[in-house]
Amino acid sequence: MIIEPRMRGFICTTAHPVGCAQNVKNQIEYIKSKGKIEGAKRVLVIGSSTGFGLASRITSAFGSDASTIGVFFEKPPSEGKTASPGWYNSAAFENEASKAGLYAKSINGDAFSNEIKQQTIDLIKQDLGQIDLVIYSLASPVRTHPTTGVTHRSVLKPIGATYTNKTVDFHSGKVTDISIAPCEGDDIENTVIVMGGEDWKMWIDAMKNAGVLAQGFTTVSYSYIGSSLTEAVYRKGTIGRAKDDMEATAFTITDSLSDLNGKAYVSVNKALVTQASSAIPVIPLYISLLYKLMKEEGTHEGCIEQIQRLYAQRLYAGDNVPVDDKGRIRIDDWELNETLQAKISKLWAQATTENLSEIGDLQGYRSDFHNLFGFGFQGVDYNTEVNEMVGIPSIS
Repeated sequence: MIIEPRMRGFICTTAHPVGCAQNVKNQIEYIKSKGKIEGAKRVLVIGSSTGFGLASRITSAFGSDASTIGVFFEKPPSEGKTASPGWYNSAAFENEASKAGLYAKSINGDAFSNEIKQQTIDLIKQDLGQIDLVIYSLASPVRTHPTTGVTHRSVLKPIGATYTNKTVDFHSGKVTDISIAPCEGDDIENTVIVMGGEDWKMWIDAMKNAGVLAQGFTTVSYSYIGSSLTEAVYRKGTIGRAKDDMEATAFTITDSLSDLNGKAYVSVNKALVTQASSAIPVIPLYISLLYKLMKEEGTHEGCIEQIQRLYAQRLYAGDNVPVDDKGRIRIDDWELNETLQAKISKLWAQATTENLSEIGDLQGYRSDFHNLFGFGFQGVDYNTEVNEMVGIPSIS
């Protein structure tokens, strides 16, 4: 079939298997170009199919020659209907890993469930014995709690008062004001249950109890702080409470790993175009302005550049991992440069529908968004029929 992008709000309902494969190959080539990293050799990535999780799996495998297991929840293809992009990404990754002689297997299912945790542990015992590094990179808006059976839904809302500010429809380029009502009822609790640290700790506890964590084991979860422009709806909103919980959980996990000399870290990453961030009002406008300035400065990074820097300059740069006063790894340092943020604030006040294409990089935002689904890559003929029925070698 010939596959074209079909947009519905901040979601594209189609994905291009050849384009997704090209995306994976491009990231692999970047990692190979940067040289070897003396990192972990047996790696589990929970949430490994897109964004930072995919970049982490690629960096581990092709930067450190690591054996990797990836866990994700993606939709496989059916006749006449494409898979989700993460399915095609994972298929391409396994194929490229196989060509390079690298171990790579994947598990598709609900990572919040006890069943998938046990299936993963069984695979580790069978094939790898133990794990040196776990990357936790889930970005699901919904979680069915494995103990209570209750389904919780996260919300992206401010706390205490209605938030009004500018936003942009990144498809049309129209800049408007948006108002978001404050959270109510159990919104904060539900968001923390879905996006906080509990499931991360449940994974580590289950793996430790099963004896599959190696001495000197490390685990990393990803977070975001961001600018004062976005803090009311992000870091000081409901999702910020979940991130606070995640960061506190890192200390609890580290305490539980003392007998293994293990460590848990939260890495605070840069704002990037992901399926999750595209759903947050205000963020697309902020990213458009940020991209323009960082590209001009030569400091812009995508997911793969960020994770390569995390591994090479933070996690595996020496005996001590550099952290801030709250114990967090910071690779958002270039984004939060004070001079850069002052420039963004000035542009923010000026931003209109008419001038955004000049003062911001809306086209770059759109391009990155299309890339998430396998569209817009050089070297891919999108007018040619392709086979949508692509399987993941270790699954199908």
